[in-house]
Amino acid sequence: MKLNLKLKPIRQIDWIEENGLVRLKVIKFRSKLGQWLCRFFKKPNYFFINLDEIGSFIWTKCNGKNTIEEILHELEEKYGKEMMKERLIIFLKMLERYGYIKYEE
Repeated sequence: MKLNLKLKPIRQIDWIEENGLVRLKVIKFRSKLGQWLCRFFKKPNYFFINLDEIGSFIWTKCNGKNTIEEILHELEEKYGKEMMKERLIIFLKMLERYGYIKYEE
C-alpha cells in the first residue's frame, strides 16, 4: 500500500458539514437520460455519503494545501498512532478510486 506522502489531496465533489461531520454529495447520473429520468420521476440526481469523525477530519484537510504527511501528523496528534497511517492511506485510495479527490504535487 504505497502512496507518496508528499502529494496534496484535493476535493472534487460538493459536500456539507453538519454538527462537525461531513456529508459528501454524490451525483447519481451524469448522462442526459439519467438526469431526465430523475426529473421525470421527481427524484434527486444525487445522494449523500455520511463520514465518521475521522473521515470528516481527513476530508476537511483535503484542500490542496496539506500534504498526506501533514494530514497523517495531525491525525496522529488528535487520535493517536494506532493504525492511523494504514487507515488514512486506505481511505484516500478509496476516495481517489471513486473520483472524490485527486492529487497535486
